[in-house]
Amino acid sequence: MVDSFVYAAVRTPFGRFGGALAEVRPDDLAAVAVTGALAKAPALDPALIDDVVWGNANGAGEDNRNVGRMAVLLAGLPTSVPATTVNRLCGSSLDAAIIASRAVESGDADIVLTGGVESMTRAPWVLPKPSRAFPAGHVTAVSTTLGWRLVNDRMPKEWTVSLGEANEQLADRFTIPRERQDEFAARSHNLADEAWNAGFYDDLVVPVTQDGEVRLARDEGIRPGSTAGKLAGLKPSFRPDGVITAGNASPLNDGASAVLIGSERASQRIGLDPLARIAGRGVSALDPQMFGFAPVEAADRALERAGISWSDVAAVELNEAFAVQSLACVDAWKIDPALVNAKGGAIAIGHPLGASGGRILGTLAARLRESGRRWGVAAICIGVGQALAVVLENVTEGAR
Repeated sequence: MVDSFVYAAVRTPFGRFGGALAEVRPDDLAAVAVTGALAKAPALDPALIDDVVWGNANGAGEDNRNVGRMAVLLAGLPTSVPATTVNRLCGSSLDAAIIASRAVESGDADIVLTGGVESMTRAPWVLPKPSRAFPAGHVTAVSTTLGWRLVNDRMPKEWTVSLGEANEQLADRFTIPRERQDEFAARSHNLADEAWNAGFYDDLVVPVTQDGEVRLARDEGIRPGSTAGKLAGLKPSFRPDGVITAGNASPLNDGASAVLIGSERASQRIGLDPLARIAGRGVSALDPQMFGFAPVEAADRALERAGISWSDVAAVELNEAFAVQSLACVDAWKIDPALVNAKGGAIAIGHPLGASGGRILGTLAARLRESGRRWGVAAICIGVGQALAVVLENVTEGAR
């Protein structure tokens, strides 16, 4: 067995639902991320890429028919470069990186391009096919943007509650008040704005252009100057007396991410020194409505497989699906909250489902490189009760 490494990572800016990227197809967004990742490795002959593993959660519209392969073709890579698309909902692009790392470590591949994409704006409405010809009744078009749709009647009702209601239940279970959630959300916006202004994202984000026009160059949903006081004025979204609002949950977004993964011996062909070693992986699952808490076990398993503990960890990238589930995880890990999402998180930056795993992995590698610290964790909750986590070891010069 050999080790697998992160060599490069990029993403598009994340656009708001119906915002600047609304007219850009998801396969085109994916192609932007592919091109951006390869631009960071100009010495790499794209024909040497053994495989492309791409994440996508919805897949019901323009992202159908293996959007990973569509991205490869639209980006102009040789037709000899294969690609597959994987779906683990919100964790799809982190799953893609995990799959790639296993391929490299087993010797099945030396260079794998991974990533993910989602256009939640362009996710279509769908109609089920009738069981017989010429039905007389009405048929309802179902949105594929987010959450359960066309639910199997055999599923227990407690499993299929809305994502928001599931997190209201988390707030009840762990007694996490709205004030803490709003403070966490405001922190996300302000840290993201600070990171952009300090140039942290300049090397991680590639602008999206269309017809020669820049559609978006910076994350569209960040609100500088956010405060818990301002967020306190928003109405609850799921219960009349609830704690979850549009301000302390991640929004609907469009965007793509990409991460280049390879073996150590592939360094010369890639033309780059590796950034980080993929040192541990973890997957976990529990009751579907408890999905927000699933990262706790996934991260613990990844740390165990890396042979380290939370006391060794200097940086955590936890996808902020909801402030309450992020706080529940941080509390369970008993870690310093300052380690978590120090450059902002999904509440501010956005959560285009299939792209978020690649975003947090790339951000984690960049944070470790900036700080010179050795160990970091990327973790993400996944609808229907799952989670994934990856431990990275900084291998850049001077890491400690």
